[in-house]
Amino acid sequence: MSADPSLPRVGLHLSAEEHPPDFLVATARRAEEAGFAFLTISDHFHPWTRRQGQSPFVWAVIGAIAQVTEHIEVGTAVTCPTVRTHPAIVAQAAATAAAMLPDRFFFGVGTGERLNECVLGDPWPSAPVRREMLEEAVELIRELWTGEMVRTHDGRHYTVDDARVFTRPATPPPIVVSGLGPRSAEMAGRIGDGYMHVRPEADLVEAFRRAGGDRKPCYGKLNVCVAADEAQARRIAYEMWPTTGLRGEIGQQLATPEHYEQATAPVREEDVARGTLCSADPEQHLVALNRFRDAGFDHVYVHQFGRDQERLIALYEKHILPQLTAAPA
Repeated sequence: MSADPSLPRVGLHLSAEEHPPDFLVATARRAEEAGFAFLTISDHFHPWTRRQGQSPFVWAVIGAIAQVTEHIEVGTAVTCPTVRTHPAIVAQAAATAAAMLPDRFFFGVGTGERLNECVLGDPWPSAPVRREMLEEAVELIRELWTGEMVRTHDGRHYTVDDARVFTRPATPPPIVVSGLGPRSAEMAGRIGDGYMHVRPEADLVEAFRRAGGDRKPCYGKLNVCVAADEAQARRIAYEMWPTTGLRGEIGQQLATPEHYEQATAPVREEDVARGTLCSADPEQHLVALNRFRDAGFDHVYVHQFGRDQERLIALYEKHILPQLTAAPA
């Protein structure tokens, strides 16, 4: 098969909700060997359900990934730098990650979920307030990344006195802003160096572009399950990610994995399969990637549900990645 330059750059998502840290690090190295263009890794305090069973500290895992890879790009998908962790601390963590991954780290941020952000007893803000907090956090992080002393930042949500980040990369990493609706997509265009979304929705890409995101990268997330057959893939997807069957804002509102288990009790296997590519057919994967391309996404990160990451990596190594040509980030 000849290379198709119209396809987006393809990355692999490292699900920290499902896998322990050593497995994530080994998978990152394997993904680089297979030819994936980039990696994303989730940043949670809790998994969505107890069955997923993991949630390592993302910055430690990224440090380990930096030591076992050489050229693959790595980014968070996504960090919430607003409630659980003060943006000044996140600025230091992300700057260290970028210093360990020179010119190959990008910082994905979003407004987060109550599941992860209220573990210290903080109230869960409304969506408009969360967007406002993220905008201020990004402004403060960029200021700290200059390496200059921030004598006083007395904002609406954050206060910083006499803070300076000493360990920094030569060039600050791009900040890619996640957004599930038009207001968040517009904010991403205003404050971000890129946009991240979980569905191939062209209208949100257009909102991002109109607000200042022209010529900036757009990252889309493709949920898949590659298994021995379609029936097994559907079963794994349903068992591991019933939350993909939830709709609306409930995904941001619940407090514990147990609450998500209760909320997903009515979700059926077909509900999960509707939003998950449960197939080992390379042509179906190419079609799915092209849907993101047609919606305006130039990067797609693929999330393989379940423990068997090698089955997905081998499929892409043999049938998908050889069709791609390198495109500028």
